[in-house]
Amino acid sequence: QVQLVESGGGLVQAGGSLRLSCAASGRTIGTYAMGWFRQAPGKEREFVAGISLWSASGTYYADSVKGRFTISRDNVKNTVYLQMNSLKPEDTAVYYCAKGIRGTIAYRVSRDYDVWGQGTQVTVSS
Repeated sequence: QVQLVESGGGLVQAGGSLRLSCAASGRTIGTYAMGWFRQAPGKEREFVAGISLWSASGTYYADSVKGRFTISRDNVKNTVYLQMNSLKPEDTAVYYCAKGIRGTIAYRVSRDYDVWGQGTQVTVSS
């Protein structure tokens, strides 16, 4: 069974950057799609970014983060990353890493993920 642990969250000023990491243990994630979601207070969890097992050609982003966030993976380190640049106060949320049920999935659909991390808080001040 895979366990996912996110790290890298924190408090940053608007316009700043953070890099989130999602370290997997227990089993390789190299053959699975991976994704990042976020949930702000009082709002539903929403898709942020996804990456297929063929990371070079398969990355997907929510319109709200396209051009600012970059998802990547290092299958040797069994880790997925989310580089977040030009952060805005509306990016404030708990960010969750998730493992897909297979190599390519419907990335924006949370039911296509079967393992979730505990989340890491990102707070962007104005």
